[in-house]
Amino acid sequence: MVIEMAMESLFGVVDIFFVARLGHDAVSVVGLTESVLALVFGVALGLSLATTAMVARRIGEKDPEGAAIAAVQAIGIGLIVSAIVGVIGITMAPRLLTLMGASREIVATGSGYTAVLLGTSAVIFLLFLINAIFRGAGDAALAMRTLWLANAINIVLDPCLINGWGPFPHMGVMGAAVATTIGRGTGVAFQLYLLLRGKSRVVVGRKQLRLDPVVMLRLLRVSAVGMFQFLIATASWMALVRIIAVFGSAAVAGYTIAIRMFVFVILPSWGMCNAAATLVGQNLGAGRPDRAEQAVYRTGFYNMAYLGLVSIVFLTCAESLARFFTDEPAVIRIAIQCMHTLAWGNLCYAWGMVMIQAFNGAGDTRTPTLVNLLCYWLLQIPLAWALAERVGWGPQGVFTAIPVAELALACASLLLFRQGRWKRQAI
Repeated sequence: MVIEMAMESLFGVVDIFFVARLGHDAVSVVGLTESVLALVFGVALGLSLATTAMVARRIGEKDPEGAAIAAVQAIGIGLIVSAIVGVIGITMAPRLLTLMGASREIVATGSGYTAVLLGTSAVIFLLFLINAIFRGAGDAALAMRTLWLANAINIVLDPCLINGWGPFPHMGVMGAAVATTIGRGTGVAFQLYLLLRGKSRVVVGRKQLRLDPVVMLRLLRVSAVGMFQFLIATASWMALVRIIAVFGSAAVAGYTIAIRMFVFVILPSWGMCNAAATLVGQNLGAGRPDRAEQAVYRTGFYNMAYLGLVSIVFLTCAESLARFFTDEPAVIRIAIQCMHTLAWGNLCYAWGMVMIQAFNGAGDTRTPTLVNLLCYWLLQIPLAWALAERVGWGPQGVFTAIPVAELALACASLLLFRQGRWKRQAI
């Protein structure tokens, strides 16, 4: 799962690496689009965490057919939601960029990029959901191989479509969106092959290829709160970008580079957290809550050690990391400030993210939703605005609010986890 999540984050790093050669306006397009796309990721993650929890519980109960039925319902819901997102993205891409504070030049440069990524959100949903099915069943290696394939295609196509190498058209920043979509789409085709041909622990046959309203409603009940949970978290990042956009495209570009680096190192941590969620679901299904709790604490220590090393790298090598993507001094300065500030919150975030996923793995999506609402919307966003605008810290004020919110998240989630109500959650 660690390798799988590293592969997922590689999409963004590869895109930024090649797009940065087009200038900071192009990087701003990617950053603003990703902040809008964060809402899509929030819905996909919310649905996928419910899918992982339900599949893991059925596997723990020795009910593979129930796991397959749950998988089909999740895919059906994902296709319906992605169709709605696709229509909105294709028809409203310029307006969405404008709402995020983009200038006319950025809208003209990047509306095609935004339309392609949002218009093809079905591949994002299916990639997340089917990998969630694999993870819930304990088939994390299949999810990893899917992302190896998708990333390999993206890495090859990205420079070709952006720069117009060989027989490929010169598409500029939109080429990055097309390359990513083709890579993810190929990964989805491979996933469906594994599911339908019996190559995974969850085997979907003709008998399971039907919509089951009872299972679908149960999945929606769990995932609706989960979607809201992740929408709270991802929309908070969207709000932070909107605050930073006031300070110009160089500030947005620097923040985008720093956050992409942060996401690159943090997604392996999510791999560990997803492993803990799977173990919680399977062990609760097997009637072993004690072993589920032990897995969570052990994962927390591992994650803290890993992110502690990441903090050291961010504090000592921030300038080198930023220069890997750009040579513009203003952008580099903002990226360094952001990475240095984020480094101080990593140890707290290490525990907070593990506890949040433990609740989700148990099917208790309500608790982490309330924690996210408190820490991100009632604390992080108002604090970021106040420090940036009222105190006059500028982008540094936004960066400072992030570790403060992560400290609150870790403390709140750990206290609630120790109460043990998640052990009695039905799903």
